[in-house]
Amino acid sequence: MSSPEIVMYSTYACPYCDRARQLFERKQVAIQEIKIDDDPEQRMVMLQRSGGRRTVPQIFIGDLHVGGFDDLAALDRKGELDPLLGLSHK
Repeated sequence: MSSPEIVMYSTYACPYCDRARQLFERKQVAIQEIKIDDDPEQRMVMLQRSGGRRTVPQIFIGDLHVGGFDDLAALDRKGELDPLLGLSHK
């Protein structure tokens, strides 16, 4: 099973972005990180994709809008994140 593309919109001074990044590192999955403070155009893309959510991070797994770090961590606690990431446990 191939892994879906993971996109995380973030800013430089963002502890929740750091925590999301660390969670993905623990899962050993690569993410595409888009720093919206570098690129105002990407901020508009994030707002459009997320339905107007302005906080960071905004995380997408494939076409699924996960939301922010709290949403990501909740999926992980419920055991629902690994299947979304294409990870299987043996």
